Amino acid sequence: MKKNISIALLTMALLVQAAILLTPHHNTLYAENKKIILRNADIIEGGQLDGASSPDKQFRSVIGNVIFEHNNMTLQCDRATEYPGENRITLTGNITITGNDLEIHADNGIYHPDTEIGELTGNVRGRMISSNHAAKAKKAILNNRTNQLWLYEDAIAWGADQQISGDIILVHLKETAKGGKRRIDEVQVHRNAFFAAKDTLSGTPQLFDQLSGKKMVIRMNDRSKISGVTVTDQAESLYHLYDENRQPSGINYSSGNIIRMLFRDGHLVRVNVTGNVEGKQYPVSYRGDTSLNLIGFAWREHENPFKNKKSLP
Repeated sequence: MKKNISIALLTMALLVQAAILLTPHHNTLYAENKKIILRNADIIEGGQLDGASSPDKQFRSVIGNVIFEHNNMTLQCDRATEYPGENRITLTGNITITGNDLEIHADNGIYHPDTEIGELTGNVRGRMISSNHAAKAKKAILNNRTNQLWLYEDAIAWGADQQISGDIILVHLKETAKGGKRRIDEVQVHRNAFFAAKDTLSGTPQLFDQLSGKKMVIRMNDRSKISGVTVTDQAESLYHLYDENRQPSGINYSSGNIIRMLFRDGHLVRVNVTGNVEGKQYPVSYRGDTSLNLIGFAWREHENPFKNKKSLP
């Protein structure tokens, strides 16, 4: 059954949770002033759980090439099932959520229409379509109203020659003035926070400036480039030094309560360390010595699911 289905069958396929009003010329569904538009489905079915007659035990499903819209988001999946009275829609198989420059993929999920919150599991990966920022994790929560994306369990994100990892990554988005698109405004990393950036002056072998600690806050400018990184609690840094002629002059290791790195056009220009400061300077001969890397460093660019790809299949 394709998009041109009868109004009666559309009523079965409504992914909403209260009394429903239908508009005859658009597959538009209304509930508590929130609308979901079903764009496509191959099969529609409904029934009752455990043979119960209570409305709360009923379900409605749409199966195959499912596409529906809610506010500024488009949701696609293999199957979507609504359970009346529970304020939730289960999503299964090849989930894609897009909206305002954000694109997220997952295997399974639950969407709450009343709060616009999506809970995603199974090979979660997302990106900002117009930039090279991407991320992956085992679990994620998208709060469309607050413009927040939470990534859990082996969370890792990539930017231009930069990598962020930790137990939990919170990405905060901000709507831009142009076309209502969103950009990344701030990133927070909680527990085992690690930031690594390619040293763009190093040539071969490739070297990496590094920063780690318990909590990390990364600020982004209006051009989606990192403007500053602040790490608190057990903060450590390792970065490569150059003279005024951009010739290597050594390697610096520092630790303290708080470390701040400042960037200009995505390049490291200044490092501040405060509280219980300790440091060590290594000569140029140590360049490329991997034993200097901070504990937990691993460059995982090959895991980026969007690397050299315009879109996922």
